[in-house]
Amino acid sequence: MPAVSKGDGMRGLAVFISDIRNCKSKEAEIKRINKELANIRSKFKGDKALDGYSKKKYVCKLLFIFLLGHDIDFGHMEAVNLLSSNKYTEKQIGYLFISVLVNSNSELIRLINNAIKNDLSSRNPTFMCLALHCIANVGSREMAEAFASEIPRILVAGDTMDSVKQSAALCLLRLYKTSPDLVLMGEWTSRVVHLLNDQHMGVVTAAISLITCLSQKNPDEFKTCVSLAVSRLSRIVSSASTDLQDYTYYFVPAPWLSCKLLRLLQCYPPPEDGAVKGRLVECLETILNKAQEPPKSKKVQHSNAKNAILFEAIALIIHYDSEPNLLVRACNQLGQFLQHRETNLRYLALESMCTLASSEFSHEAVKTHIETVINALKTERDVSVRQRAADLLYAMCDRSNAKQIVAEMLSYLETADYSIREEMVLKVAILAEKYAVDYSWYVDTILNLIRIAGDYVSEEVWYRVIQIVINRDDVQGYAAKTVFEALQAPACHENMVKVGGYILGEFGNLIAGDPRSSPLVQFNLLHSKFHLCSVPTRALLLSAYIKFINLFPETKATIQEVLRCDSQIRNSDVELQQRAVEYLKLSSIASTDVLATVLEEMPPFPERESSILAKLKKKKGPGAVSVTEMEDGKREGGELNGGGDRGPDATTMAASNASTPSPSADLLGIRSAAPVSAAPSSAGSLLVDVFSEAGPAASSAAVNDEGFLRDLEPPTETSDSLLVEGSGDSDSAPPSEDPAPPLSEADELLNKFVCKNNGVLFENQLLQIGIKSEYRQNLGRMYLFYGNKTSVQFASFSTTVSCPGELQSHILVFQTCGATGGGGAQIQQVLNIECLTDFSEAPLLNIKFRYGGALQNLTLKLPVTINKFFQPTEMASQDFFQRWKQLSQPQQEAQKIFKANNSMDTEVLKAKLLGLGMALLDNVDPNPENYVCAGVIQTKGQQVGCLLRLEPNAQAQMYRLTLRCSKDSVSKRLCELLAEQF
Repeated sequence: MPAVSKGDGMRGLAVFISDIRNCKSKEAEIKRINKELANIRSKFKGDKALDGYSKKKYVCKLLFIFLLGHDIDFGHMEAVNLLSSNKYTEKQIGYLFISVLVNSNSELIRLINNAIKNDLSSRNPTFMCLALHCIANVGSREMAEAFASEIPRILVAGDTMDSVKQSAALCLLRLYKTSPDLVLMGEWTSRVVHLLNDQHMGVVTAAISLITCLSQKNPDEFKTCVSLAVSRLSRIVSSASTDLQDYTYYFVPAPWLSCKLLRLLQCYPPPEDGAVKGRLVECLETILNKAQEPPKSKKVQHSNAKNAILFEAIALIIHYDSEPNLLVRACNQLGQFLQHRETNLRYLALESMCTLASSEFSHEAVKTHIETVINALKTERDVSVRQRAADLLYAMCDRSNAKQIVAEMLSYLETADYSIREEMVLKVAILAEKYAVDYSWYVDTILNLIRIAGDYVSEEVWYRVIQIVINRDDVQGYAAKTVFEALQAPACHENMVKVGGYILGEFGNLIAGDPRSSPLVQFNLLHSKFHLCSVPTRALLLSAYIKFINLFPETKATIQEVLRCDSQIRNSDVELQQRAVEYLKLSSIASTDVLATVLEEMPPFPERESSILAKLKKKKGPGAVSVTEMEDGKREGGELNGGGDRGPDATTMAASNASTPSPSADLLGIRSAAPVSAAPSSAGSLLVDVFSEAGPAASSAAVNDEGFLRDLEPPTETSDSLLVEGSGDSDSAPPSEDPAPPLSEADELLNKFVCKNNGVLFENQLLQIGIKSEYRQNLGRMYLFYGNKTSVQFASFSTTVSCPGELQSHILVFQTCGATGGGGAQIQQVLNIECLTDFSEAPLLNIKFRYGGALQNLTLKLPVTINKFFQPTEMASQDFFQRWKQLSQPQQEAQKIFKANNSMDTEVLKAKLLGLGMALLDNVDPNPENYVCAGVIQTKGQQVGCLLRLEPNAQAQMYRLTLRCSKDSVSKRLCELLAEQF
């Protein structure tokens, strides 16, 4: 309750609250409240006008009842009336009631806005502050529309009191966060920035919160704040605790303002002005020096304030990543915290050092603390600190210390908390693969990993070891020997059985010369595990058995007997039964040569990004993944020549035609591979999960209103991304250069998406851009995924979508949400598209960012073509040709005869025509070799009917394409687009 003066204590309210507290039961409380509500209602409806005191008292009672959890459906008008009072206590209660109970859709909002306007123009600082607080508390769009232009004027006015300026800055920040499109600074920008020079520290503290938020969205407009922030920071850092007495907190001058200034500077790259940069470096050195000084107080508040500034300074040093001396000093300072008695400090030190480990300047300095970090992993009582220690070991790992770190992590894994075991397993597997020079060590490590934490070893891990063994001839024999020995353990994890079955099935012949591992011994060892395994593992073992028949003919009779037994050929699981029957028949009727051909060794897997690394990034986000691993994974993981996204196919391992797929046939991730018709994922694809699709036909399936774009909802996580430097937003500091002209291959890239909606639009050595989109009638939504393929963050990353020339009157493209952090090194942007009328050009997408100091400026054509707005139309043969004749005017027809660019496969042609968006009509054309389609293009202004006829000539490898549309420009454009597809 607000403070009241003596004699104005609202005794009735105090009595009511006392009665409520003295109630012995819920029923008694409700009865007392209902009685009070009836009394208040009668007072408000009575003939006698209530004075301000009574209104205030009753409104306070209503507010208290609401806070107890009861609904209030009256009294709002009386609260609004209190706003016009000239008494502070009455006006305060009125604003408090409105802030809590009135929603933005209330019919009273106009009256409330008028009262607020009166208070804002009253020049009474107390009333102005109350009004500003109410605007900020409600924060609705209606409030923003009413006051967004007024509050900046109050903020920068010379005669506004400091307390009002503080409230105005924080109120404007609130409105900007809820309705950024309505808060346009424009002419006020420079004056708001200069509030950093205000004499009143409270104004500066409030203003910097506003400027930081505005800078993240519009960095160019507010870039002048950098020099002012450095100047203000310098004055604070160099001042003594006695200089800023009102803002000194336990001998630390203005700690909150210092932290906010350092955070603001993290929104921008290092200052280009040498003097400003030198002054900033001096400030950072001073902060590091002060951290070494003995504390001026033993109280925890002093150390907290001091360390808060220190950690923000270190975050800025890491963000700039350009001052080797400061980076090393920061690392040494954090190293001292690693053994601090305060758990929070140890945690923060480990977390910051994870980021420092990615810098070339400080990586070696971080490595000097390896023993301390290992000790923390073993002895820390807090699981979150142990997890950060594991993250730091992972980040500081390189060739020189890989074996030591992997050994320590394996040792810790035996006693690790269950909540972090899966992540630890992934990290050990990645490090073992990335830094494996001796591949026998890699095999030993992974098998040891399965032995220690088999339940937490995901399929990706054992897929990967199999892929690497298959791709490395020099390790195959050792792997077979090692896995044979591991299987002899009495308690053997099922994942070990999977690896053993696969490797012995492929390379068991390499150890068959030793009597201790003869073919029959190998088979008996595997079969002894068979009955303890799940159905997928049994299916894999059956494939290994048929491989044994090819490798070791002497085992044929024994294995056939196993396959022939009732438990196999009459198994209740259809997959096991089918494999047993087909493998038995194959081994009985196939000749030795045929058997050798069908069951030949698996070919090497193609080189791709490690799927283990992708899983870790997806699981943890970029915070837990060293920023060097993407580049290193390709450079060093490439030596292993492994295929990351594709698991070894157990059915291919046996006979590819020997059994048909079933739900249990996907033993090794067959279904995770992209279908043949999907866009091919390139090596190291960061976006493979986003762009898997069922083929062009799937994209044209009818979607109802309820399901429209349901599956395209963006991910909710907002973790930082490698794509954008620092902790800023994705819209940080776009370079000021003009957009580049479209790339020479822009049209070719656009043509790839005429008959499909999902895939990779563009890719180079730095960036990958993917698209996922859906259309309904004249509306569409497109998701753009920007994947960083490098090991460092992009600076000043920005994107702009534009409609050149007349296109802006034909199509609307607007952003519904900005680029957000996703999981991994990926940023997402969402576009809404509306087709106003037909068009022929495509919107342009411009991407700008800095990499290694150099500006990257790319312009692509967004794959938005007129056919995306097709609605398929089913027609009978008679209707089709009747409509065909009606569209007989010369300008309504477009025809083109052209050479086939691809094979004239019937299924591919059908898939492309369906992907176009029209309905493919069967049994309509008299010539069954021809294809006819019908559809209606939906625009906001009109509908354009379209008919298509495609006549292939397989002998001449030619096509004749004819389009007839109710609008001639559409016919020509569709003909141009489609001629490139066949």
